[in-house]
Amino acid sequence: MRASNSIIISLSALLLLNISSAQEIITTDSHNLEVVADGVYFATGNGTLYTMSNALIIVRDEDVVVVDSHITPAAGRALLDSIAVVTDKPVTTLINSHFHYDHANGVPAFGDIQIIGHEYTRAKLTGDPMNEQTFVASLARFDRTLADLESRLDAAAGDERGEIQTQLEFWRAHVSAQGEIDPVPPTVSMSDRMTLYRGGREIQIHFFGRAHTGGDVGIYLPAEKILFTGDMLLGGISYMGDGFVSDWAQTLENLKQLDFELILPGHGPGFRDFERIDNVQAYYRDLTEAVIDMKTRGLTAAETAARVDLRAHAETLGVRNLGANLEAVRRMYGLIDGTN
Repeated sequence: MRASNSIIISLSALLLLNISSAQEIITTDSHNLEVVADGVYFATGNGTLYTMSNALIIVRDEDVVVVDSHITPAAGRALLDSIAVVTDKPVTTLINSHFHYDHANGVPAFGDIQIIGHEYTRAKLTGDPMNEQTFVASLARFDRTLADLESRLDAAAGDERGEIQTQLEFWRAHVSAQGEIDPVPPTVSMSDRMTLYRGGREIQIHFFGRAHTGGDVGIYLPAEKILFTGDMLLGGISYMGDGFVSDWAQTLENLKQLDFELILPGHGPGFRDFERIDNVQAYYRDLTEAVIDMKTRGLTAAETAARVDLRAHAETLGVRNLGANLEAVRRMYGLIDGTN
């Protein structure tokens, strides 16, 4: 969920590390399309455009289903251009894994097609999505990044100046693309499960429970044993600022009941090391227990975020410092108090 100045570089590096497990990588102007099954592509940005999130492309006999649309309409159009590299079939259906801006703000690029999402996702995107705290905070972060690069450019010289100028142009294009955003909610909503039977594919859409948001869905291809998880399950700890951390471990336990051989997350490379699921479940359980204990003892959210000790997860999740994410702890306090 969270972006950083180095996200394009870091995700690209992770993808390179994962190439050995890929059947094939098709490179387009803006994407790496990893062939994960016949007619199924895991789409990740290659760094030429700010896409931020991953997407899934599922080609059927006569049309294409896409899961997630990236962060802006510009990124959504780039995804459509990349799809055209591998098939000339029309995109007729778009599935939202959840409501967050970095996965759903590219929807306008897809035009008048069927959009499927959870009821919670529809409620969020028909509400006031432009004022959701995660989106507003990200806009401020993008502006700070731009201002920092402009300041660095003023002080730079030689080769460094050219490198910063390239980064600045990249970020200016991304910030400018925000002006085109006009959130589009799902036209079809579901609660627990929906299955699409058409064109030689069975595509299951599952709600396993609350996790990263109140409406995360997993997109499961039973014949291929592939599960696209959005941000409810990444390779490590997910962003928790809109999450339901006390529910999360059980939600992932429900997810485990499916027969999958490959997890494709909303950020980062796909993986087959399913011990990662156990690792994040343990973290969410420990964080929940610690937060409840500290709140009961009268600590503020800020105090709890600074003092909670989750370093037992150092080896599995890289948690080597004392403390936890303040937004996550504030969210948990709000849920306990009934104010979120």
